[in-house]
Amino acid sequence: MRGPSVLKKPHIVILFTVLLDAIGFGLIIPILPGLLHSLAGSDTAVSRNYGALLAVYALMQFLFAPILGALSDRFGRRPVLLASLAGAAVDYLVMASAPGLSWLYIGRVLAGITGANMAVATAYLTDVTPEAERAGRFGQMGAALGVGFIAGPLIGGLLGALHLRAPFVAAAAMNGLNLLLAYFVLPESRERQSGPREKRNMNAFAALHRLRGTPNLMPLVGVYAIIMLGSQTPATLWIIYGEDHFAWSTTIAGASLAAFGACHAVSQAFAIGPLVARLGERVALLIGLAADGLGLVFMAIATRGWMPFAILPLFAVGGITMPSLQAMLARQVDDSRQGELQGTLTSIASLIGVGGPLAVTWLYAASQHMWPGLVWAIGAALYLLVLPLLFSSRMKSPQDGAVGTSAGE
Repeated sequence: MRGPSVLKKPHIVILFTVLLDAIGFGLIIPILPGLLHSLAGSDTAVSRNYGALLAVYALMQFLFAPILGALSDRFGRRPVLLASLAGAAVDYLVMASAPGLSWLYIGRVLAGITGANMAVATAYLTDVTPEAERAGRFGQMGAALGVGFIAGPLIGGLLGALHLRAPFVAAAAMNGLNLLLAYFVLPESRERQSGPREKRNMNAFAALHRLRGTPNLMPLVGVYAIIMLGSQTPATLWIIYGEDHFAWSTTIAGASLAAFGACHAVSQAFAIGPLVARLGERVALLIGLAADGLGLVFMAIATRGWMPFAILPLFAVGGITMPSLQAMLARQVDDSRQGELQGTLTSIASLIGVGGPLAVTWLYAASQHMWPGLVWAIGAALYLLVLPLLFSSRMKSPQDGAVGTSAGE
């Protein structure tokens, strides 16, 4: 099994699309409180609407990821991606000119819908990548996300200092540029399907029910959900915990976030392909889980402000988990259902993204004076639930012991 080959134009366009999705999500974070102050007024209204806007975004992704994925199965990846890029450009212009809160909510609804194109981008990458190279390509997609989550808040903060709505204009321009690039460079990755398409494909739960017919798929979907839930702890608490427990300043907190994203991006871009090529997807997944779980345990017992920086390499190694799992998941369904699968996975992630932060912050608040690290320890314990799913009888196959085969096992 080889690592990913040289990037071709379609790969570059897809990775650029993923990068812009992440930037678009991140750039609103530093300017949203100020924008809400200008539109809502009171601090209470700002806090209430801040959480609601984030939840609306995740909810729209949950609802529309399976729709976009199924539409891309039916009509092709390219037209759905082009439509979502055009919609994203319009959305950012709406938010740039929003005269009131209602328009801001409309903008976040549109952002969640168009941001659901991650499912289509993943399906496209699956279409154009041989099985043996998929884990590495998914790693590069994860690296693009990591860079976007670093660049988004940075761009938003810098442009927001010039004008509160300038980041939205910049995001609209970037999506417009990506739309032109995709229109002229991105070919269709699969043929259209002929014949009627069942309406239930448009529902995340119905799609999950139908995908149950693939024996090895459902345990892997369970693994996916557990990993996504476990990842909510660092994603939600990193800055809050650093400021509360280690007395980080704003500068140190920002530096830690940038270092977190940089380590993650480097491991995703350069480590995953060679590691999977040598050890196989299942072993790489287990190594990533072990590293991530160990990082969570160390965070639970850390007592000094420098310690999270020393733990970052463990979380970076943990970044190999999801691309390895995505490659295993993609192999379970045929090409005609990749969009449906990726849409369903994106919906699961979005649903966890709505409830996960609420659960994590509630648990942290409840245990903060007893043992602040409890929530990190529980996050690590969650990963133990992966083992019976990953080694269940349904997951066993002749490939399990064949490290380095074309399937990656």
